[in-house]
Amino acid sequence: MEIVETLNKTLLLKNRGQNKTCLMDIEMYKNIAFSYSQTENSVAVLSDMQFNKSYVYSSKTALELGLDFKENPMMINSIWEEEILKKIHPDDKLKKYVHELRFFKLLEVMELEERSEFNVLSRMKMKDKDGIFRFVQHRMFYFYSPYNLKLRFALCLYNFAVDQSQVLFSEFLIINSIKGEVVADDKLNYKNVLSQRELEILKFVGEGFTSKEIADFLSISINTVSRHRQNILEKLKVKNSIKAFNDSFSK
Repeated sequence: MEIVETLNKTLLLKNRGQNKTCLMDIEMYKNIAFSYSQTENSVAVLSDMQFNKSYVYSSKTALELGLDFKENPMMINSIWEEEILKKIHPDDKLKKYVHELRFFKLLEVMELEERSEFNVLSRMKMKDKDGIFRFVQHRMFYFYSPYNLKLRFALCLYNFAVDQSQVLFSEFLIINSIKGEVVADDKLNYKNVLSQRELEILKFVGEGFTSKEIADFLSISINTVSRHRQNILEKLKVKNSIKAFNDSFSK
């Protein structure tokens, strides 16, 4: 996949010229990853950009995802945790890669002291131990080196999302955790294609309600509902509202 090659060239220190060696204490960051895996039952992955290695810290969440790591941590000779990544829905995997590249480029233009304020917060679909796609919350943090000012560690955390409703979208956000603000979201998200009212109507359609029932729920006319339904079909380029619901919510 071309985006992965781009990320490799971008993220790995050895591919970005002759840089001063980073002397950050990896054991401290391993302890951070381990603590998350224990306190939040996360699957925690610490990736080392300087040595192109990853350390996967397991938990009971890993077993629910059908991941049975023989060691804890499991050391991988890559910054990509393939056993976890292959669980992600193909559509969401591509979005995840694109989003991480956007995150890196956003931080690169900031002052070093500002970068720790930002992280990735995503909701995406992953197969569980039964082969069923479920929503997982993914968080990612970057740690930059004070020695060479380059990205040294990435910490990824995976947990099941509390809300597993089929009407939810996958979501890829960059947030400022100091201010609690969304800095950037996924431009491919249906939330950016459909209006809030259209999303509401599409949800009701998928739940089997008629146009009249939807009109009553939302206190609008049937003609207005019909107009919104037609707009949904045109925007999503599908032939009927049920297909629009299935394409939007069931991938």
